[in-house]
Amino acid sequence: MEGATKTAIIVSSTREGRFADIVAHWFVKTARERTDMAFDVIDLAEANLPARIPAGPDHNVAAFRRRVAEADAYVVITPEYNHSFPASLKQAIDLASDGWAAKPVGFVSYGGRSGGLRAVEQLRQVFPEVRATTVRDVVSFHGAWNEFGDDGSPVNASDCNAAANTMLDQLAWWANALKTARIAA
Repeated sequence: MEGATKTAIIVSSTREGRFADIVAHWFVKTARERTDMAFDVIDLAEANLPARIPAGPDHNVAAFRRRVAEADAYVVITPEYNHSFPASLKQAIDLASDGWAAKPVGFVSYGGRSGGLRAVEQLRQVFPEVRATTVRDVVSFHGAWNEFGDDGSPVNASDCNAAANTMLDQLAWWANALKTARIAA
């Protein structure tokens, strides 16, 4: 899609038996209905990023950095683990630190009672340190395990799809504004 906003969707959970697959499948399907955005799904469980930041060249790190740098915007799909976000996501943010600069980040969160919002609030403190900005609206699933039907769709699909599109509208607006600013700089 020529002229479409290049958006990386980052699936941050790397746990065995994770719920992320259900949330990500729904979100990617919903997002791909848009014609103004093109999506690259980066699953951290498959990225083979090292637990330690390497001193020298690393093929997997280089490939991840390239994909982050090529994107104009990001959607992070994150669970809440112990009132925070996964360590795998923090490592990924640090590994691609320069690639996030002057680009917007949106969130899809899930968890128990808080719906992952505590993880999102912490990420709102982390992303500005790599010069990224976050959009206001979030898609959040409280008690996520009860929010999806057997077919993998949200029980309240119309509201969830509307929330996703509101967040993606904001993300696209910021991506275009910041891309214009990066080109002018």
